[in-house]
Amino acid sequence: MTERTGLIAFWKNYDRKLYLRAAQLADELGYDSFWLPEAWGYEIFTLLTELALNTKRIKLGTGIVNVFSRSPAILAMSAASLDEISEGRLILGVGTSGQRVIEGFHGREFKKPLTQTRDVIRVVQTLLAGGKLSDAGAENAEYRPFSLAMTPTRPKIPIYVAALRQKAIESIGELADGWLPTFWPYQQLEQGRAWLAAGAARSGRDPSEITTAPFTTALPMGGSAAEYMARDIIAFYIGGMGDYYIELLSRFGYADECQRVAELYANKETRGQAAAAVTPAMVEALTISGDPEQCVAELKRRRSFGVDMPILNLPTGMPFELVEMFIRAMAPER
Repeated sequence: MTERTGLIAFWKNYDRKLYLRAAQLADELGYDSFWLPEAWGYEIFTLLTELALNTKRIKLGTGIVNVFSRSPAILAMSAASLDEISEGRLILGVGTSGQRVIEGFHGREFKKPLTQTRDVIRVVQTLLAGGKLSDAGAENAEYRPFSLAMTPTRPKIPIYVAALRQKAIESIGELADGWLPTFWPYQQLEQGRAWLAAGAARSGRDPSEITTAPFTTALPMGGSAAEYMARDIIAFYIGGMGDYYIELLSRFGYADECQRVAELYANKETRGQAAAAVTPAMVEALTISGDPEQCVAELKRRRSFGVDMPILNLPTGMPFELVEMFIRAMAPER
């Protein structure tokens, strides 16, 4: 059985033509899926349409779209349209984003994020299945009995949700098809999967059918360069990406380390020292590094901790030749 592995590009300084070539190569090499993120640069469904028209087999994922800036019904329409264009290859990845982005960029109120996420899942599932919007069970709005005025390619598109907190993860188990954890220590994935199982039990679902697909930083290179890059990435997430990751890592025993990294990162004069404060234990728990053979072996080992489908972060700001080397080095066995 082929081990499922995905790839995801980085949204900042996104190179459209380069990542199109990357998706085509990943398609040829047997990767399961190719994911594109959305922040405040390119619009994601348009980019994925371009990929759909230029690939054949590989699944295409939104990794992720937020649940506030588009209405739940628009997300259903966009998903149905792209799924038709890609001939049934879409995975709809959603998440809440954060208050600063939702209110400061999109001009939408960041209110009841868990309820909004559940509404999106229910509305998308109901409309794709041919049901009436008023029967979706949504809580944040009163819908009229609209249904989609087109026939979706599939009555069900997989919905994966990015989440870090217990109630949100239990909700995935209850309603969705996959969990997208980010910077979750692999040794503690069992905790998240237990929450998935608890949610699945509420709706009589089999938790083994819910995919755990962590976004994974792999650095297939030897020497100290890989460790330096890993420390730098972790420091950025702790110091520059809000409180979500500090809260998550503190819960798993890294509170002192996170406080130190965050303090250094917050001061421009000491920001350059933040990466050095990242401990070897954090590097091992949150990233994979070493020569390509070591990275492939480690990725395989981590599947035993509950990783169903790792989604590997592609190199950013690099020429295509280096991106190609990464994709070939980490390609799944077939």
